[in-house]
Amino acid sequence: MSKSKKNEFRPDDFVVYPAHGVGRIVSIEEQEVAGLKLEMFVISFEKDKMTLRVPTARATEIGMRSLASPDLVDRALETLKGKARVKRAMWSRRAQEYEQKINSGDLLSIAEVVRDLHRSDDQREQSYSERQLYEAALDRLTREVAAVSGIDEAGAQRRVGDVLTARAA
Repeated sequence: MSKSKKNEFRPDDFVVYPAHGVGRIVSIEEQEVAGLKLEMFVISFEKDKMTLRVPTARATEIGMRSLASPDLVDRALETLKGKARVKRAMWSRRAQEYEQKINSGDLLSIAEVVRDLHRSDDQREQSYSERQLYEAALDRLTREVAAVSGIDEAGAQRRVGDVLTARAA
């Protein structure tokens, strides 16, 4: 195991795990799995009441990353201001693409999903699956904005909501 990978993430760091969003490293522990001793990051996802163990050697390979920079958060919020780009493909194909973007862990991709699925009050109602994807993307975006900005989730939701309503106006 290389020392650089070990030092990249430390206990109490916020990290982004692609499939689950923002979590906090609680500790680094050794565990025996199939007769092998593995060093694991223990990551807690408070909102989901979930704990995840990720081998330290595979963390970056899996796609675990540090929080986005404030500059990247600003770029993501700029993305929200753009015009929604909805492809003319069938919904099942688009839903699959949105799901991949959400699970990529890439903040700009997640912002694109929020932008594309956002509906203002005067627009048609969303389908159940559309709303589910929108809320999942919005949740991931606001949790990372909150962690990077050092504000609570409600404040981050207001910030993102303000950008989305300003776009609609």
